[in-house]
Amino acid sequence: MEDLLREYVPIVVFIGVAAFIGLALLVSPFLIAYKNPDPEKLSAYECGFNAFDDARMKFDVRFYLVAILFIIFDLEVAFLFPWAVSFGEVGWFGFVSVMLFLAVLTIGFIYEWKKGALEWD
Repeated sequence: MEDLLREYVPIVVFIGVAAFIGLALLVSPFLIAYKNPDPEKLSAYECGFNAFDDARMKFDVRFYLVAILFIIFDLEVAFLFPWAVSFGEVGWFGFVSVMLFLAVLTIGFIYEWKKGALEWD
């Protein structure tokens, strides 16, 4: 029984250290922070200018389109890392598959470029 409890000592120490660090990081700003607020520090910050409209105003669709395009091409890079690591093991089938994948994404990128999805008129 004592041997079993001895195996849990590192876990208890780890949880204790994590709890101590977490509490220290939560409490320390209230003890150390410089408390001298002024109106400039307490004002809302929105891209360098004051808010001028309702918070529920409509955004241009281009913001969402650029976000979606970023996600698509970011995922392309995320799929290339495992392929590059196992490049020697996948053989010609893996090489052709990834080149086909890149070709489809390149065609999609050219299509979006020609449609003007990347322009900020």
